[in-house]
Amino acid sequence: MTMYSSRVKVVHRLLQYRHTPWCSLSSGKASCSRLVLGIETSCDETGAAVLDETGTILGESLHSQKQVHLRSGGIIPTVAQQLHRENMERVVQEALERSGVEPGQLCAVATTVKPGLALSLGIGLEFSRRFVRLHNRPFIPIHHMEAHALTVRMLQHVPFPFLVLLVSGGHSLLAVARGVDDFLLLGHTLDEAPGDTLDKVARRLSLIKHPQCSTLSGGQAIELLAKDGDRMRFNFRTPMGHTYDCCFSFAGLRNQVAMAIVKKEAEEGVEQGTLLSCVNDIAAATQHTVASHLAKRTHRAILFCKANGLLPSSSPTLVLSGGVASNQYIREALSIITETTGLHLLCPPAKFCTDNGVMIAWNGVELLREGKRILSPNVDVCYEPKAPLGVDMTAEVKAAAIRMPSVRLKIPH
Repeated sequence: MTMYSSRVKVVHRLLQYRHTPWCSLSSGKASCSRLVLGIETSCDETGAAVLDETGTILGESLHSQKQVHLRSGGIIPTVAQQLHRENMERVVQEALERSGVEPGQLCAVATTVKPGLALSLGIGLEFSRRFVRLHNRPFIPIHHMEAHALTVRMLQHVPFPFLVLLVSGGHSLLAVARGVDDFLLLGHTLDEAPGDTLDKVARRLSLIKHPQCSTLSGGQAIELLAKDGDRMRFNFRTPMGHTYDCCFSFAGLRNQVAMAIVKKEAEEGVEQGTLLSCVNDIAAATQHTVASHLAKRTHRAILFCKANGLLPSSSPTLVLSGGVASNQYIREALSIITETTGLHLLCPPAKFCTDNGVMIAWNGVELLREGKRILSPNVDVCYEPKAPLGVDMTAEVKAAAIRMPSVRLKIPH
């Protein structure tokens, strides 16, 4: 057999999966049910879920590594990898058992392959490749950020196009979602993500020693303590005030906070690692500055979209998703911007903002519905720790140099 004829056979097989009716992709017992298993291991959550084509969650399972990494002061990739390896099979088996679905009844297996921690992604992909080959099921590779962006469509009808702000421990970006796999990237983080910044500030403040915060993530601890803090006591500068684009930078803010902590430690005569008397105020000021930075960049993105006709004139929508979207203060800040600009703000419930198998399965349902990225179980797929989202429009946004009117973020605790 020539190399050319071999390639033709591979392409022909892929096309068969792409265009085969949904019913024939599943077994006779579950014909036309369009069931998808989703698997998520991009960071420190091992998640799996089985969904049907309507978005009904038939069964799910999630193993969180939060407490382990909280004790070690941050995510250690090799530890995350080992915990994924130890729990992967059990989590998938639990999701299948709770759904009452056999592997042969699945239309496809959807798995996060990008972006994320390389060692974590590798575990999910390795398991999925064995699983689809054993059970002869189609495979759908998933872009983690696309999944976050589309989760809201599982819960209610949200037509394309819409603007999306994705904020998490590893990512922050603004994009226009024009289709299931069609995005225009308007802005992204230039250094670290907001969730990472909040976690680092919490560690520097030793909030794990606070009686109310010992079991909380850094971001959760900041949000909790900020409710009783005075955000005006520390005047942290909102980042990138004179850069007229939609990108984000949080490292400078973290340095501002670190210097304020050092100063207060000296004033109170305590060593690093000791809880300061003003932790609530520092938490409130940090959270407010993060929210303000997100709000201002989102405001500019909205004005850019309006100027370039990227959103519908009737009922334009901003979707806020990702782990940091669980923060109610940040949601309030974004609601002020959407009310000012005439957009409708939508946020998935907090349990769907953090990483989980449900959002991966739903992304698989959406792609399966449109016949996209449906691969043969024997096709080799690689994971990608760093993967951009969609078409990069950041240069065009910066060239527009849009200056926004002042909007006061008067947010109640």
